[in-house]
Amino acid sequence: EVQLVESGGGLVQPGGSLRLSCAASGFTFDDYAMSWVRQAPGKGLEWVSSIDWKGGDSSYADSVKGRFTISRDNAKNTVYLQMNTLKPEDTAVYYCAADPSNDGLRYDYWGRGTQVTVSS
Repeated sequence: EVQLVESGGGLVQPGGSLRLSCAASGFTFDDYAMSWVRQAPGKGLEWVSSIDWKGGDSSYADSVKGRFTISRDNAKNTVYLQMNTLKPEDTAVYYCAADPSNDGLRYDYWGRGTQVTVSS
């Protein structure tokens, strides 16, 4: 059974930090680029960041560039999102997703999400 399980979300004050993790199982993790996608309340899905199969190349949405860092550990089948200098507009459910082509056109697997709330 394929699983992507996110963790690490929570309530944090503006300017704070969180580190999200996404543990993968049931598929060959390093055959996939991995992405983080978020959905703010009442809004559509927003791509946040992606990392390639070996972790050598990453990309970020302009809204998070310089504040968020994506990484992966293929030995642990886990992808991470370090989020610093958080803003209220970062409040969203954060999902990890597996991308077979590293182009964002199709995600084969999705997690169930973890809630991040940035509020004072």
